Amino acid sequence: MPAAPVPASTPRRACARPWTDYGFAAVVALACLVALLGLPAHMDVYEQAIAIGAALALIAVGWYWRPLQWFSISAALLAALAIGLYQGPAGADLARAQTQFVLKYALSSQAAILWMCVLYVLSTVFYWLDLLSPRSPHSLAGLGRRLAWAASTLALAGTLVRWYESYLLGADIGYIPISNLYEVFVLFCWVTALFYLYYEQRYQTRSLGGFVMLLVSAAVGFLLWYVVARQGQVIEPLVPALQSWWMKVHVPANFIGYGCFAIAAMVAFAWLLQHYAQAGRWWQLAPLWLLGLVLCLEPWLLRSASPQGSGLAVSPYWMVYGGVVILLVSLLVALRKPLAQQLPSMAVLDDWMYKTIAMGFAFFTIATVLGALWAAEAWGGYWSWDPKESWALIVWLNYAAWLHMRLIKGMRGAWLAWWAVLGLVVTTFAFVGVNLFLSGLHSYGEL
Repeated sequence: MPAAPVPASTPRRACARPWTDYGFAAVVALACLVALLGLPAHMDVYEQAIAIGAALALIAVGWYWRPLQWFSISAALLAALAIGLYQGPAGADLARAQTQFVLKYALSSQAAILWMCVLYVLSTVFYWLDLLSPRSPHSLAGLGRRLAWAASTLALAGTLVRWYESYLLGADIGYIPISNLYEVFVLFCWVTALFYLYYEQRYQTRSLGGFVMLLVSAAVGFLLWYVVARQGQVIEPLVPALQSWWMKVHVPANFIGYGCFAIAAMVAFAWLLQHYAQAGRWWQLAPLWLLGLVLCLEPWLLRSASPQGSGLAVSPYWMVYGGVVILLVSLLVALRKPLAQQLPSMAVLDDWMYKTIAMGFAFFTIATVLGALWAAEAWGGYWSWDPKESWALIVWLNYAAWLHMRLIKGMRGAWLAWWAVLGLVVTTFAFVGVNLFLSGLHSYGEL
């Protein structure tokens, strides 16, 4: 008599887990142990606790979402190769970044991050080519996905190498590279891309890659301008207030929140295109042009003194940047009907938008609490109504209200989608605008 089938709800035994999971856990644990034993002079008890907690979290998330395993190992191997290439006859030498071929063109932090920029833009292009080619077997979107993975891997590897490079400048200078606008824009790019890739796999659709990666490419555009115009890639010593282990937990949690809010805004954008394509009322998408116009005003906002010092010069870069934004919004609105046929159902988009906002809100809440604790240690008070703190509270209240209206009041539809899109404006101002217009205790990344 054949054995009865095991019900689908029966829990899997621990031994049913593939050997690769245990191998990944062993590699992460070994790396953490090497760091704890090999770098005692650079880690106090709090940083050791953060390292152990990060290792455990990476193992747990890697077991839950297995693509993260080879991603993190690949980035670590590339960073280890770069660190090895920095070793010269007389020991580690930062100057080898300009003389060693692989470092100069591929694996120094600046080279890796430059390749990240190129690959994210190419990923965006291939996602859109696939979306605008309904007869395509989604091979182009698959290529866009692989390019996004490669870009994210280089971004993380570049960040790790930059961390090492900061110590080559001096043991008292070294720090985790998440302290200025250049570094956090890199963090924003790969965190946003990773969360999108997770949700892409979860919802089994690649049609939103063009929307989300478009926003990542916009961040790349800002990053490139910041490098050329402000030399933002230069490693500089931290100001005293940032020389704290709190930065290692506060900033990553903050940018997971920012990344999720950004994804939610682009999913909401896709929802609106689908909704108004079905309703046939294109003119109701006019606020999207208004948002593009706001970006077009950036040349006047991101201005600098003219060489003669007699006025304000408008950067041609931002003129082109704003014009491209208007053109892209116009094309998306014009192509809303064929795009709507390629997008997931509105129910899927609504669920995706909700889950990313809920995830972002949870991490942003954690980041806000950690920030208050950090402020108490650094400045003697949990809250000082500093502009950055005030706008962080505005962002938190905005998404708390969004979740309240959806979960408690049962609101659905266009209002919530528009709210999620406009929420990106609020978040962007808290992220960049405060550094541009306002000053305060958090003025570490001025433009």
